[in-house]
Formats: sequence, C-alpha cells, structure tokens
Amino acid sequence: MNEAIVIALPSLIHRIGREQVIQAQILAVEFGCSLKRVRRSRNWQLTGGAVDVQSFTLALKQRQPAMAPYLIGKLEAGLLPHADKLEPLSVKLVRMIHETPGITLGELMEQTQCSIIEARQARFDADS
Repeated sequence: MNEAIVIALPSLIHRIGREQVIQAQILAVEFGCSLKRVRRSRNWQLTGGAVDVQSFTLALKQRQPAMAPYLIGKLEAGLLPHADKLEPLSVKLVRMIHETPGITLGELMEQTQCSIIEARQARFDADS
C-alpha cells in the first residue's frame, strides 16, 4: 500500500524559488519523503511512499498554501495514477468484489497479496 513513487518536478527552483524549496525539503523529511535534485540538472523529484506523498501534499496545502501552487499541482497530478495505492486494502477488496462479482478468493489474494482471512472478510462485507 505504501509503495515508493517518484514525481518529477522540472525546474522547481526557477518556478518557486530557493527558499521555498528548502522549506519544502524540510517538510518532506517530516513525512518520510525526499525532495532532491536529479543528478546535476535543474530538475527535481519527490520520492516517497504513496501515502507519505499524499500526507506531504496535504501538509503543504495547510501550512503554506500560497507558497507553491505549482508544487502542489504537480504533486496532486503525480498522485492520480497511484490512487489504488492510497485506499486501504479492505476498501480495495470490497471495490474489486463489487466490480467483478464472480471473482474468486484465490484471484483476490493473487491480485492484492492479501491473506485468505482478509479476502473472506471482504467477501462478507461486500455481501452485507
């Protein structure tokens, strides 16, 4: 659920300024993410677990909303393809059961790497 993702942030310093990048780096470390330059280029990237990146984005919105609308927009756009990593396993299992009612417990376990107990509980929750 908290697999590492990488979000590219081209020309970050040119867009938001060095001081804001330094503040964002400090905040990123608090949430278990790393905001670093890509080698010696002017491009930057944010690396962290999907949930950590989401928490970092929410903290940026709350603490410094005017600081970097560019950064917040890029992070939100980067999280969109990873929406399945952001939902809890139980919710994901129930959603999968509703989408394909004929799915077996074995298929659920194979696709999500869950245990048989979690798959059975999801089946029970979906039937309720």
